[in-house]
Amino acid sequence: MRSTISVIKADVGGLAGHHMVPEQLLEVARNSLADGKKSGIIEDFHVTAVGDDLQLIMSHTKGENNEEVHSLAWNTLKKAADVAEKLGLYGAGQDLLKDTFSGNVKGMGPGVAEIEMEERPSEPIVVFMADKTSPGAFNLPLFRVFADPFNTAGLVIDPSMHSGFTFEIMDVYENRIVKLNAPEELYDILALVGSIGRYIIRRVYRRSDEETAAAVSTTKLNLIAGKYVGKDDPVAIVRAQHGFPALGEILEPFSFPHLVPGWMRGSHYGPLMPVSVGDARPSRFDGPPRICALGFILHEARLIGPSDLFSDPAFDETRRKANIIADYMRRHGPFMPHRVESQEMEYTTLPSVLEKLKERFEELEE
Repeated sequence: MRSTISVIKADVGGLAGHHMVPEQLLEVARNSLADGKKSGIIEDFHVTAVGDDLQLIMSHTKGENNEEVHSLAWNTLKKAADVAEKLGLYGAGQDLLKDTFSGNVKGMGPGVAEIEMEERPSEPIVVFMADKTSPGAFNLPLFRVFADPFNTAGLVIDPSMHSGFTFEIMDVYENRIVKLNAPEELYDILALVGSIGRYIIRRVYRRSDEETAAAVSTTKLNLIAGKYVGKDDPVAIVRAQHGFPALGEILEPFSFPHLVPGWMRGSHYGPLMPVSVGDARPSRFDGPPRICALGFILHEARLIGPSDLFSDPAFDETRRKANIIADYMRRHGPFMPHRVESQEMEYTTLPSVLEKLKERFEELEE
């Protein structure tokens, strides 16, 4: 049967700053999605939170960009934001950038990742949820999952993966996409996705049959709002096993705590730390950036699970390294490479500082 998994998330209010979503908001979301399940809009759901982001994981049979499903998610997030405002939570509704729902939530602030698929007899999936970073944080790990044989042995020894994968890459500033094939266009792919602020891996397809293997939310909140309103905190869905990378191949790239933009005020580079959902409460300088992974089986459009994949002590050393890297980066204070480049700073206070000082700049006479 054809089933769809939709992950829609937003920051609708945090406890003690941009720290965590309190239980009251999770309960509102559970009740709202339970009503949606009873009415037949969705078949199943799981509600969780990573940092200050409320995460709605839904399964259904209505396909991607479905108005009913997106409307349910939007109304759920609005209900949670209303409660957040009544509780005086910080940043209540900050990711809900529009007032009126217009068919789907894309371009309205929430992050969205969806995959419609023909279910296999067993359909393992991994849902990744990040906090205090941007969509480009998935570029390096997804490249390693789907294009690096030193990470993914299946690219060499699994006949159904041997022909490689197609990367759909989005230029978030020009709002355009390009599809490039691995392995023959490997260097072209790297030329783009190494620029994680502009070129984002949006989807990955298996070349043998064009089945979707992965989807990433590409919402850039500052480009929608025209100012800094919070980091994008992306989500991703990756299909696993039997013609796709194995679960261990999908998780392995996150054993390297690579540097990503975000952290405090969305303006600093820091290590991406894989943690359990229970440890996704970033508080050190509002960080460091976190990534959580939940494993499910999608069966007859219902969710079996989840398993909290990064709760594995095998990632303890990665977390230790991330803390060491965080120490090192913090010592730079407001200097690069800890602070992000000027292009990313354009949506913070930098423009007002430049405006204030523009009359004091003088032409240099050689």
